[in-house]
Amino acid sequence: MDSKNYTINIAHLYPKLLNIYGDWGNVLTIKKRCEWRNIDVNIDSIGIGDSIDIKKYDFYFLGGGQDQQQIAVSKELQKHKTSLQEARDENAVFLAICGGYQLLGHYYQPHNADRLEGISLLDVFTVAGDKRFIGNVTAACEFVEPNSLVGFENHSGLTYLKNETQPLAYVEVGNGNNGKDKTEGARYKNVFGTYLHGSFLPKNPHFADYLISLALHKRYKEKIELVELDDDLENCAHQSLVNKKY
Repeated sequence: MDSKNYTINIAHLYPKLLNIYGDWGNVLTIKKRCEWRNIDVNIDSIGIGDSIDIKKYDFYFLGGGQDQQQIAVSKELQKHKTSLQEARDENAVFLAICGGYQLLGHYYQPHNADRLEGISLLDVFTVAGDKRFIGNVTAACEFVEPNSLVGFENHSGLTYLKNETQPLAYVEVGNGNNGKDKTEGARYKNVFGTYLHGSFLPKNPHFADYLISLALHKRYKEKIELVELDDDLENCAHQSLVNKKY
């Protein structure tokens, strides 16, 4: 691949509000794995009140946040709901973690508080549970190789998937979306949500590359083979967490 002529444009949505557990590391991973292949990466931080040019961006990222930050972002996202749905339907890539994942669904209903409206990029909804899920997760993902995803969950929201939205993976260790149906995360088109922190992508370099490939395909309308990287250290770190319970 002559990657010197390729570019990916990333919109990092509300990083000052949604950046719990070092979620910036996910964007940094995409940036570095592109740069190591001579793929240019432009990252714009989108804040409250900023416009979003959906013709510009190939990749959107939302991190996790606590309730007060989610409230502010929920209100702001409503201004961009229609345009971000259009971006989804034009095959832009979205990755959202935990609280950001919940806001890509229809809504999050907390205990004894107003419902937080999402933007319905995913056909999912979330309600507050009585138990907090904390710990390592290993889940099997059917569309990447190796097929294991690892990370650390810390949430009490219970997320349920509907209709054409599919699980990102199936839990082997941990709780996942709701602790009942063995699903973890969600996918519809190129929109991905997950409860996995850690950060997620440094622990799963193969999944980071999958997202890079999708973003390049979105921009250039063709399948672009990525140059292989020396991932011995990354793969060792990943493998050390597979099936780790504590």
